Amino acid sequence: MLQRERVAENVYSFQSDVYAQVNAGAVVGPSWAVVIDTLALPEETLEIRRFIEQELQIPIRYVINTHFHADHTWGNYLFPNATILASTMCRELLDTRGRASLEKARKQGTTFRQCRIILPHITFAEGSLSLRVGKKTLRMIFLPGHSPDNLGVIVEEDRVLFAGDVLMPIPHIVDGNADDMVLSLKQIGIMGFENVVQGHGDTVLRGEVERSVKDNLAYLAAIRRAVRKAGRRKYPWDLLEDVGVEECGKSRVLIGGLAEELHSRNLYALYEQLYGEPPASSEDEED
Repeated sequence: MLQRERVAENVYSFQSDVYAQVNAGAVVGPSWAVVIDTLALPEETLEIRRFIEQELQIPIRYVINTHFHADHTWGNYLFPNATILASTMCRELLDTRGRASLEKARKQGTTFRQCRIILPHITFAEGSLSLRVGKKTLRMIFLPGHSPDNLGVIVEEDRVLFAGDVLMPIPHIVDGNADDMVLSLKQIGIMGFENVVQGHGDTVLRGEVERSVKDNLAYLAAIRRAVRKAGRRKYPWDLLEDVGVEECGKSRVLIGGLAEELHSRNLYALYEQLYGEPPASSEDEED
């Protein structure tokens, strides 16, 4: 069962009960609606469509992709009458890495057999892009870090941000860049949002945004210290694989228990970003 939340008047978020608490959103006007991201599984994305088109009886005119990852874009094909909006880089990455990932997923099961990659129709490469939905203004801005193409979608009148994956209960930088994420988080922290819909996890409510940003910045600083310390070792991964997520200030139960796995990937990716090569392990040398 999909979890639906009314974030503001005619502004909704939808959270998957199946995959990593991933979120999508919608802003509904009197004549048409905008969907922000799709969900990981086709049946969940169809549930969003049914709610808007059948319960609210409003057609969906636009779908915004915050970034190219499968759990935010593969449902594009389920909105055949909509125009897809995204960054230019999102379109490029979806056309290359997205297609390759889908082919791999099709070989592993039947869930995505009917899925097709639908590339964004309208893109932008710099600045921002705005869209009016009834009396609301949606402004898309670049917030890289989780991935280089990540967008945030601001509902200006309500001061609501759909952050994509740049804000999650635990940062994830494997496809992105830690320095970019720090800058994006600091930007979010000073913009005065009432609510922030994270890419995964619960909506960050008014009064909690600043704390969430500070917690994520502290986590990024902690893993940077751990990686710098490991960089002085002959076998840095021997040290890093023992650095737990709780040691860096985050709970292991976050995002449905995925936090420890994401944390381990973060350490590996950050080492590569800082030193230009994977962290060596004594086990690798023995092999």
